[in-house]
Amino acid sequence: MSETIIAGLPIPSTSPVFLTGVAVHVVFGLAAVVSGASAMLSRKGTPRHRRFGLVYFWCLAVVAGTASVLAVVRWAEDRTLFALALVALAAAWFGRWARRQSWPGWVRAHLVAMGLSYITMLTAFYVDNGPNLPVWRSLAPILYWTGPALVGLPIMFVALLRHPLVRRANS
Repeated sequence: MSETIIAGLPIPSTSPVFLTGVAVHVVFGLAAVVSGASAMLSRKGTPRHRRFGLVYFWCLAVVAGTASVLAVVRWAEDRTLFALALVALAAAWFGRWARRQSWPGWVRAHLVAMGLSYITMLTAFYVDNGPNLPVWRSLAPILYWTGPALVGLPIMFVALLRHPLVRRANS
């Protein structure tokens, strides 16, 4: 199989159509990473947080869509990435839905769902690209699967214990 090397990363195709799909996937993936981090770091409940959260959700929807198309083309190699994309999107959808419902406990559900969505998205990235990334390629492959959760879950746990909106919801 022929491949294209872009920024040191091998892309398993020379097809312009496939490479265009990968380009769209990468652009929206980067936008999802940035907007998701911006939403997490913004004061909750503000227009800024909601705007970044909305951008994250729709960028992730495009990422899941392009991951689905790319997986169809290379099912044997990419079916796991397809599953991770669907899990990330489903978690983000649930987090967004929880916020819109505003039932008792919605803050915790929103925080956990959006956090798991972000962790899953990063896991898919490292599973796919870790072997080709500086630093990551020298790590044990199990860290591609566990690294984002090892960092993200403790942050989520602290947020669940300390975040003012969660504490207010508990009182």
